[in-house]
Amino acid sequence: MLIFGGLPLFYMELALGQYQRCGCFTVWRRICPMLKGIGASICVIACLVSWYYNTIVSWAVYFLFSSFTNSPPWLSCNNTWNTENCTTFKDRILQFTKECTNKYLPYNETMINTTALLNDTGAGVTIHLVNSSFYSRSECHMVKQEDDAATTYSTAASTEFFERNVLEMQHSDGLANVGGVKVTLALCLFGVFFVVYFALWKGIKSSGKAVWITATLPYLVLFILLCKGCTLPGSLDGIIYYLSPQWDKLLKLEIWIAAAAQMFFSLGPGFGVLLALSSYNKFHNNCYRDALITSATNCLTSFLAGFVVFSVLGYMAYTQNRTIENVARRDVGLIFVVYPEAVATIEGTSFWAIIFFFMLITLGLDTTFGGLEAVITGILDEWTSLRRHRELFVAGLMVWCFLGALVTTTYGGIYVVQLMDTYAAPISILLIVFLENIAVAWIYGVDRFSQDIETMLGSPPGNFWKTTWTYISPMFLLTLFILSLMDSPPPEYGNYVYPYWSLTVGWVMVFASLICITTCTHTGLSPWAGSWCSPRSSASPFSS
Repeated sequence: MLIFGGLPLFYMELALGQYQRCGCFTVWRRICPMLKGIGASICVIACLVSWYYNTIVSWAVYFLFSSFTNSPPWLSCNNTWNTENCTTFKDRILQFTKECTNKYLPYNETMINTTALLNDTGAGVTIHLVNSSFYSRSECHMVKQEDDAATTYSTAASTEFFERNVLEMQHSDGLANVGGVKVTLALCLFGVFFVVYFALWKGIKSSGKAVWITATLPYLVLFILLCKGCTLPGSLDGIIYYLSPQWDKLLKLEIWIAAAAQMFFSLGPGFGVLLALSSYNKFHNNCYRDALITSATNCLTSFLAGFVVFSVLGYMAYTQNRTIENVARRDVGLIFVVYPEAVATIEGTSFWAIIFFFMLITLGLDTTFGGLEAVITGILDEWTSLRRHRELFVAGLMVWCFLGALVTTTYGGIYVVQLMDTYAAPISILLIVFLENIAVAWIYGVDRFSQDIETMLGSPPGNFWKTTWTYISPMFLLTLFILSLMDSPPPEYGNYVYPYWSLTVGWVMVFASLICITTCTHTGLSPWAGSWCSPRSSASPFSS
């Protein structure tokens, strides 16, 4: 996926943006007038993503403010939003311990003092309860089925905090009735866009300073969380699970689509980010080196983050005597339910919760900076008269994105978020990067593109890159796109079944971005001599 999809396209967009020195509209107008609409498609996708992605960041902001307490509210069942089915992390541990003790050990307070444990807090609970000197864990796994049955009708306190306090989902019946806007979430969302505005309003200089914080600080936090996670009991089980390949999963189409979407989200090809940011590089900057280093760093960072997550999942599974599959969640609950609960059971609860959610916020802001900068650069490069009013234009864009995102701050906003996360970008981005690849390698010409790179770097790209751009990447991307159309995984959250009409809305989002490619075609033909798909007589930025 990385070798034949992510890295070649990453390198291609870096080189293209650095040579053409313009954003997503102008570059495709120069390369291939017929595909000028790619720029519009990129902007539509960026706006759709900003409508739900920044809402997820606002959830992290809500959690961050809630973390400034001695005891995080998602660990207790004594709050106004809790139901009678609420169970705390400690309750589930004690339930399992009682069953295991009663079945395999003569109850003895000298071995397990339940009363003392009920009054205990923090990591001491799990250290006392889960200790191989008390009982055989292999034997206690025999009561797992009973434990799972006992917890089937209960709800974790962290789940109720997220769903009934942060989101207040109890006031919504689903997409058919999402309810009103939750004011506190809307304020958090406003704060996110407020920060984004002041990071982008002055251009690349202001956003560059912000990125120094948002791009570097998460590495420090990841390292701290990794060191702590590896010291937790059961963390090794989680890491072994993480490193154990499940080959049968490769036969599932949704795995490939999810992997492709994750790769494009993390590396950025197809979103216009690379075109926009590389257009500010020095002309002779070594973009080939940048592509290799950045891609490798991104891959290693994702690999490192896996250790951070699965070490904690192993700890959660160990303490509750459950499998990792039963502890982990596929949706946003992994971030806002499972991980916060685990972090809050470690000594120094507030510290770990604060740095975790602060890391999520910085990562989210960093992604938002890039996505919206792609829109800003693309539009201002195409309509240069707007450059004199950049501050006002950026303010208008932030207002537009904020208003569009308000629907995701409703009581049923989580259902909208999951719907948009499934359809807004993963499918359409595959076709966009495929068309980009065709435009550069076949219409503009891989030989001409190689000459452009040689002009910048002093040497042309090797045969591997030419072959990949010309044959392998296009076939790979087209195959993924066709398969995604044939069998796209539906959105999901918990046990909620999305109505059929909502899937139609999802496909409307897909085609809303793709239709720009065809509708913008005829508007870009007349100003240029030559055929409708040929590049300008000179696509060099120096002749413009």
